[in-house]
Amino acid sequence: MTAAMVEHQQDPEGRQWEYLLHTWQELDVPEGWRAEIDEGRSSLVPPPHAHRNGIAAKVQRCLYANLPDELEIYQTLGVQVAPLGKLYVPDLVVMPSELIDSADPDTSIPMDASEALLIAEITSKVNAGEDRTKKYRAYARAGVSMYLLIDRFDTRGATATLFTEPNDDGTYKQSDPVPFGKPLVWPAPFDVTLPTDGFPG
Repeated sequence: MTAAMVEHQQDPEGRQWEYLLHTWQELDVPEGWRAEIDEGRSSLVPPPHAHRNGIAAKVQRCLYANLPDELEIYQTLGVQVAPLGKLYVPDLVVMPSELIDSADPDTSIPMDASEALLIAEITSKVNAGEDRTKKYRAYARAGVSMYLLIDRFDTRGATATLFTEPNDDGTYKQSDPVPFGKPLVWPAPFDVTLPTDGFPG
């Protein structure tokens, strides 16, 4: 899978983020694809491989076992880190459902990443580096409480890592990596154990 870059003309008045966001809203994205913004550019990301969808479904099923009523799990939900000029469409986002329910139905403004309790990214060969670095730092800077990185292409072997306690410097204080095949324990408010032995490599 490869991402297609979308070129932009410069906004003559210098409102770069507003201009990029408006352009993102106006993009004619093919069905199943996702548009993201990073480093001043929009990129079109093709539909995920079946294995990524399979892993996302297993994570979602596990989280639903003990999910508080006020939370919901979303796929293909755009989240922005406006101070950094970034907009991503993670594999899974856990967010208070009232924020989604109260969103303006006539606009496609992305949600603020800082409102997410959990963001999950599942790597592909082409985006693994970004999930490990750029997105990790952006989610930490935004204050996302938990970042789940499911890295099928880690050089040490396929690994699921739950990062918690975000810092303002773009890092997480705590990380809990487990190799595929070992369970991953989630803290409150989820309080579940994610089995990874069924994850396809």
